[in-house]
Amino acid sequence: MDLASIIGLLGCAAAVVYGIVSGDQGVAALGNFYDLTSILVTIVGSFMCMLTMSDSIPSFLNSLKSFKLILKSSTSKESEIIHTIIDLANVARKEGLLQLEEAAADIDDEFLKKGIMLVVDGTDQELVTSILDTELSNIERRHNKVISFWDGLAAMGPAWGMIGTLVGLINMLKLLDDPSSIGPNMSIALITTLYGSLLANWVSIPVASKLRAINAKEIMEKEVICEGILSIQAGENPRVIEEKLKSFLAPNLRDSVLGGEGNEQGGEG
Repeated sequence: MDLASIIGLLGCAAAVVYGIVSGDQGVAALGNFYDLTSILVTIVGSFMCMLTMSDSIPSFLNSLKSFKLILKSSTSKESEIIHTIIDLANVARKEGLLQLEEAAADIDDEFLKKGIMLVVDGTDQELVTSILDTELSNIERRHNKVISFWDGLAAMGPAWGMIGTLVGLINMLKLLDDPSSIGPNMSIALITTLYGSLLANWVSIPVASKLRAINAKEIMEKEVICEGILSIQAGENPRVIEEKLKSFLAPNLRDSVLGGEGNEQGGEG
């Protein structure tokens, strides 16, 4: 589980609840912030609007399921990928490219395995580059489609909250001859705006931002793989490949990629 996402979401909820119960009414004030009609207008209206904008119902449901991705902890794989590529480069240099087929059998990453098999099959380097770039572009396109769903929901929340507010205000103005109804109707009208703001700023925007970060991380890992595969195919020295791929990493991580002296010294420090 990703503690940052969980703590962040719960912390936002706690901050709002504290703001509500810290008044004179205490916990009883929570009841003031529940209104079924406002929920239907704002929350259901926003999601139904996104359903209308989606390609299909499965696409809509798939975008909703992506929420689970921000709750999963993700470890950095760049060092592991570089280590694997260097091992493959050593195999190719000592035993030839054809021996990579056997080594590729133990690779879990399908993108890396696909690239290695293209090299083993003797595919032209330009064609390998084109195939990997196309797959990389399609991966990013699919990710951006899901991210755009949450961006759209972030826009729809406040918009439908305002629609609910306008509905409430219209109903309130119809009853101006009854002063006792003005306060309750105004309260309900404002709750829809609150729901819309919470949907956007508590859920949609953080989810979209987190998915962007996850996408950027995965794309960088795939770019490392592309560079490594093309370097192996070109017959470059494994040491040169290592230095080239380490440039993708932050400076403070480069010395520890292959667990050399830099890593041991860092551990002692």
